[in-house]
Amino acid sequence: MTQPRKRLISLDDTPWYHCVSRCVRRAFLCGSGEGYDFEHRRGWIVQRIKQLAAIFTIDIAAYAIMSNHYHVVLRVNRDAAESLTREEVIERWRQLFKGPVLVQRYQAGGSLTKPELEIVDAIVEDWRQRLSDISWFMRCLNEPIARWANQEDNCTGRFFEGRFKSQALLDERAVLSCMAYVDLNPIRAGMADTPESSHFTSIQERLGIKPETLVEPQIEPDTETALSMAELMSFSGGEHHGHQPQHLPFDLIDYLELVDWSGRAIRDDKRGAIKESLPGILQRLGLPSKDWLDTCCHIERRFGRAIGPVAKVSELCESLHLNWMHGIRNCRRLYPQTG
Repeated sequence: MTQPRKRLISLDDTPWYHCVSRCVRRAFLCGSGEGYDFEHRRGWIVQRIKQLAAIFTIDIAAYAIMSNHYHVVLRVNRDAAESLTREEVIERWRQLFKGPVLVQRYQAGGSLTKPELEIVDAIVEDWRQRLSDISWFMRCLNEPIARWANQEDNCTGRFFEGRFKSQALLDERAVLSCMAYVDLNPIRAGMADTPESSHFTSIQERLGIKPETLVEPQIEPDTETALSMAELMSFSGGEHHGHQPQHLPFDLIDYLELVDWSGRAIRDDKRGAIKESLPGILQRLGLPSKDWLDTCCHIERRFGRAIGPVAKVSELCESLHLNWMHGIRNCRRLYPQTG
């Protein structure tokens, strides 16, 4: 049974979420083949993700743009939204929507009465909540992409499935495994042989490699000025700022080694012995290799709405007023009891 989004997302339990949006009728979002070439659409999606990350108080940890769907790993920064001034909220939201005339008058410096200012404040508070709302983020991502694709295909109607899939990531291990799963998607799908050749993924971007098929993304025709674009979340390890909330709590080199090792291990033609030089993060987080690989290969199928220790999944169920959540058994496998 379909659940309302407010029963799937609880920012009190975790700010981290893995979201997947798929095309309807298995239509092609990107890719190329006999009679079609939609590779340029990958640039649309990456650009839009980064534009929205600069407007919303939502950070991008990982992404992968596939042929008929895309993945993003998001971190919601609700505190940042709460700290925005009235003017900052209006400036951000009006980059996406014109807004009521009353707000436009306020932003232009027009004189407003006290009742009118109260109305503006009510509107701003609604917009403030939206700036840390994953549903609004995904809506603002999918709507223009669908419109551009339909214009290009000379057709109308729904392009994406009505609902995106979201999975709560309840601790660092869940975030790490999901990021690796997302970055390894092209390899698992047979679209690439190595992380550096996995076009339009966050790991390729972190390696400083531009896709060979990169095409200038399409810009909204009614946008007067180009929107700024946010960078991917940076890794805290090995840098001077320490483990701060706005940074990923891992070392970049460790992460790259982990993804490369995982990618080799899950390939059918790479079933040799695991190298002795395993990435240090495996030992630090106590990741069992067999279950780690199973997670990297089947994270959407093995887990339901959340990934994390059983105790935290139970707490999330309580917050969302659920009796049970699919994937509990696999959470126990990924988080074995110690001591």
